[in-house]
Amino acid sequence: MIKKEDVFKIGMFAKPHGIKGEITLITDCDLFEECPDDLFVVCCMDGILVPFFVEEYRYKNDTALLLKLEGVDSEEAAREFSGRDVYYPLELVDEASLVGDITWDNFLGFEVIDEDERLLGKITDVDDSTINVLLQIDYNGKNILLPAAEELVKEVDYEQKKMFVSLPEGLLAL
Repeated sequence: MIKKEDVFKIGMFAKPHGIKGEITLITDCDLFEECPDDLFVVCCMDGILVPFFVEEYRYKNDTALLLKLEGVDSEEAAREFSGRDVYYPLELVDEASLVGDITWDNFLGFEVIDEDERLLGKITDVDDSTINVLLQIDYNGKNILLPAAEELVKEVDYEQKKMFVSLPEGLLAL
């Protein structure tokens, strides 16, 4: 079973293109430039992350691709994907190529460790409802909110799913 913390968002499906099941993927990710023969993307369908193999794709412009997914052979079937977020497995991507493509949601499930190497807890949610994004962390059985600020993140180990942070003094006491 694919978990949300094992994938990262690469874009969103827009409307179908034509009548043969092609659908527009809006993305600024360049993963498709050097992709494997068995390329697949992941979508959330009825609350479950489901992989879909890409039969073929072509660029529409700098930020849009036309994808033909295996088993999606009509405009009606393609319409089911409209508005859905599109993900790609973290394990299939070189860390260096993620720079600029990763969002805070991609850190769900990561352990947060402070500068004293104390485990603060796991990231359980991301609140991006305001301009100041917050990471919700299960800290000793209670939920705390940490600002999702790049200047607080010192290092990220994607393989071990750990985020090393430098927190302002007194933040955990609030």
